[in-house]
Amino acid sequence: MTSQSAATLRSRYVAQAASDLEENRRRQQELAERITVLKQEEALLADILNLAERYEGFADASRLPEQVQDEPAVAKANKERATASARRSAPAKSTTATTTAKAGAKGKSHQPLLGDLLRELLGQYDEPRLAKELRDELLEKHPDRNPTPQVVRNTLESLVAKGRIRRHKQQRSVMYTLVERDSD
Repeated sequence: MTSQSAATLRSRYVAQAASDLEENRRRQQELAERITVLKQEEALLADILNLAERYEGFADASRLPEQVQDEPAVAKANKERATASARRSAPAKSTTATTTAKAGAKGKSHQPLLGDLLRELLGQYDEPRLAKELRDELLEKHPDRNPTPQVVRNTLESLVAKGRIRRHKQQRSVMYTLVERDSD
């Protein structure tokens, strides 16, 4: 091997290593930004869980505290989280998830909860109902609401976990009925 070919080989290795190092740093930056977004989402979800636990005992939605009309709860939580995280570091200001949550919170603060609507629908029947049937009826009676089938199933399972409705399995189908309230 000549000294010229060795120099050429060395310069290729140096160029490749520099390129790999640059790519590595770019990927590290992307991951750091993604971690920041995930931490913000984690804080929002933790806030939601805390609120849910705090108001779990309230069966009547009218007993829940009213939120300020000009500031949705999501915007308030985001503002508080942004203030707290600004003290730690300067993360990205807005994410698609929080932007979507803010947009979804506007104008919907006085709609009944999906769980309440589903319980109302179940109360009209004595026999068990499929989640799909409940969703179809919900879309028919409340055209302004458009939950996905998965959201309806998740809400029904949440109500099962709280003991407000009962799950019935018939072959491969899962059906739901309202739990009778004797003490109300």
